[in-house]
Amino acid sequence: MGTGTAVPAFSYSQEELLEVFRIEDPRIRSVFLNSAIERRFLTLPPEEADGTRRLETQGELLAKHRASGIEMGARALQACLKNADADLEDVRYLCCVSSTGFMTPGFSALIIRELGLEHNTSRLDVVGMGCNAGLNGLAAVTGWAHAHPGQLAIMLCVEACSAAYVFDGTMRTSVVNSLFGDGAAAVAVQAGPGGHSAHHDGPSVVKFASCIIPEALEAMRYDWDDDHGKFSFFLDREVPYVVGANAEEVVGRLLAGTGLKREDIAHWIIHSGGKKVIDSVMINLALSRWDVRHTTGVLRDYGNLSSGSFLFSYNRLIDEGVVAPGEHGVLMTMGPGSTIETALLRWPGGENARDGQLREL
Repeated sequence: MGTGTAVPAFSYSQEELLEVFRIEDPRIRSVFLNSAIERRFLTLPPEEADGTRRLETQGELLAKHRASGIEMGARALQACLKNADADLEDVRYLCCVSSTGFMTPGFSALIIRELGLEHNTSRLDVVGMGCNAGLNGLAAVTGWAHAHPGQLAIMLCVEACSAAYVFDGTMRTSVVNSLFGDGAAAVAVQAGPGGHSAHHDGPSVVKFASCIIPEALEAMRYDWDDDHGKFSFFLDREVPYVVGANAEEVVGRLLAGTGLKREDIAHWIIHSGGKKVIDSVMINLALSRWDVRHTTGVLRDYGNLSSGSFLFSYNRLIDEGVVAPGEHGVLMTMGPGSTIETALLRWPGGENARDGQLREL
């Protein structure tokens, strides 16, 4: 089935962003320039007469979240339907995922109105779960699709990270400001009658597994900053090690009972959370640079796109054209909680192909 992505019109190199915001502190410049990120798509604050960028109010940031999110989300969903050879009227369920702003009604209602989807389209908004939420949303969407065979469900991740920035020159905010980019990504999910796959060109979703690390609850958080009158995102420096140390356990749980070992997994699609996060997961799972090539490529070209990052990487894998019949893949996202989410995919065909598996992407 199809996927689709969208980003804002303008992208910036890390060097350009340092100049735009006139950042001279060598420690902060080093964070930007050693991030393994080359460019990010962003909607920057308005420019003042003296060339500086205006500090947006929380209200202005929320308005940016709404406007940019609707625009990107609509384009991503339309691209997804085109790739799935489906039409707007085919959509029966829409799940929207976002963590870069808060509003009611959410993106699901706004996108239904924007694109003129059927008014009886079922919907769900997954809000505030962070970078791992794409797989939380996918679990809900595949569950709905399985309960409604033959009907098309869409998961749409909409992250206007430009609407979640605080600029105060501290290392806390600078780490966040060096990392995130804007983007939206959608995936279509459908089950055939009786749970059989309705199409044969995409993978089945075989299983999900989760891991929450309560002792790291405060390691990644998006909370209110009284000093600035805004929401502010915080990343603890220990995040890469916390995620890496728990990656093996959750993958083991994902593969338990399937007859598969880690070495049987042909394709790894891991959230582009940051250079250190990727390295930590790679080391703990004994993965190669080749295994995470799309993860690092998306980080390089877009930065951390929050919940939709893994779909950008999945898109690259499909475009690469290297997936063979019967192969398996693992999707992995991580975020606040601290949480690791995983999903096991199987492409149709091959000696081990079986009817009656779950939905396909």
